[in-house]
Amino acid sequence: MIILKSPREIERMRVACRMVAEILELLKSRVKPGITTSELEAFANDEARKRKAKPAFKGYCNYPSALCCSPNEQVVHGLPTVEPLKDGDILSLDFGILYDDFYGDAAVTLPVGAVDPAVTALLKATEESLYEGIAKALPDGRLFDISHAIQVYVERRGYSVVRDFVGHGIGRSLHEDPQVPNYGHAGKGVRLKPGMVLAIEPMINQYSYEVKTLDDGWTVVTNDGGLSAHFEHTVAITESGPDILTRLTSV
Repeated sequence: MIILKSPREIERMRVACRMVAEILELLKSRVKPGITTSELEAFANDEARKRKAKPAFKGYCNYPSALCCSPNEQVVHGLPTVEPLKDGDILSLDFGILYDDFYGDAAVTLPVGAVDPAVTALLKATEESLYEGIAKALPDGRLFDISHAIQVYVERRGYSVVRDFVGHGIGRSLHEDPQVPNYGHAGKGVRLKPGMVLAIEPMINQYSYEVKTLDDGWTVVTNDGGLSAHFEHTVAITESGPDILTRLTSV
């Protein structure tokens, strides 16, 4: 069942979402060669505590961490480690907050030091595909209008769309209906309505879209060892169009 949010509830969500955006922005400045993802995890926990907010992922389905840290060929759900990041790596950071009974969720993928131009192109295309999808989050549109826009944008650039993991509705629960695939046919899927809030999150692979889960039960990696990038925003559908709740205008 899709739960529509009132304007007042969306404003409450905006507070949680801004916290997510603030913490991700602070994390960005700390991502550099030599730092460990365990250090980033500790920082994210501390920042949530300062805001009297609860990290959304820690304990969710028994996930052990507050921050999903997925370097290089890891797609999603990577666990923090004590291995230092290296120059030329990329790192996806996915973070969520529970505050005032509502969730916010966002993700970014960052270069670590200097990266190859081909890697920069993958990150740029993935982030731009997110905004292509968001532009289709319109009242009276269809859910797969979002999916199709993302798929077309990245596939025209030679990348592939992960199919095993998708975006989702969000509100008082971290994952609500509907699921939001990053591929599909325009004009299909449920009708989009004001009050729907979606976590739109393209996960884009450098080569094949096929993925597998490692023995830790969480970390998802590309089958072929190619790189993967992930960007996400929490977006409310309003009468006047998409409202990006996790967009940060200033810190």
